[in-house]
Amino acid sequence: MTFKHITSRDNSLFKQLKKLADNARERRKHNETLLDGPHLLTAYIERFGMPKLLVTAEGESTNEVVGLLQVLADVPTVMFTTLMFAELSPVATPTGILALVDIPQQPVPEQPDFLLMLEDIQDPGNLGSMLRSAAAAGVEVVYLSLGCADAWSPKALRGGQGAQFILPIVERADLENVTRGFAGQTLATTLMGESLYEMDLQPPTAFMIGNEGTGLSETLIKAASRQVSIPMAGQVESLNAAAATAICLFERSRQKAVHR
Repeated sequence: MTFKHITSRDNSLFKQLKKLADNARERRKHNETLLDGPHLLTAYIERFGMPKLLVTAEGESTNEVVGLLQVLADVPTVMFTTLMFAELSPVATPTGILALVDIPQQPVPEQPDFLLMLEDIQDPGNLGSMLRSAAAAGVEVVYLSLGCADAWSPKALRGGQGAQFILPIVERADLENVTRGFAGQTLATTLMGESLYEMDLQPPTAFMIGNEGTGLSETLIKAASRQVSIPMAGQVESLNAAAATAICLFERSRQKAVHR
């Protein structure tokens, strides 16, 4: 196993990877992204095959990373200094391995039964968590508005823990058009809606979740067929958007399971 050892930040490959790590426009332009850590890399390999490039850091590696490098010995590999590697990694304590991959394109079902629409979710970690919940709850397609964070950023990928490799995700979507084109019920999550637990969620259902601070836009609320809220005890006014998403999605999943 041979590594190309790169120590200069002026290196063209390092500059290219730094742009991909930092810039959604670059990721869209090249249809590429960076995966951080053995878990994401293994999940990608299982569904889509080998990465295009591996990136490692100087110094000691974990047994898991060493094992992956041995399995992927035929994949081109570069080694950066510790500081250079840290500039590419989305976490404070880097895992020691990154992979350059093509962004996979998942087919969108023609008549989905279960949708999630996210409007202006700006924190990539929150977005990744929502996608993870959606994949676990059986959502068939996720639509992201133009104002959402990039689903393929390193931080969103880390939050999703492989959800992006399972879910069809439509970015930069016109959520009003999606709402009009969906044959089932479209439920806007608000503080003033009907109780989630008193709704029949067995028919085809789409949940709308809004921005972490401001919630859904009035335009999208008006486009929805109904408003839904999560009953809460005490003086808490609202839930984190990612937590609210998980509760809504899994209540629908629970109802489907009970009546199966």
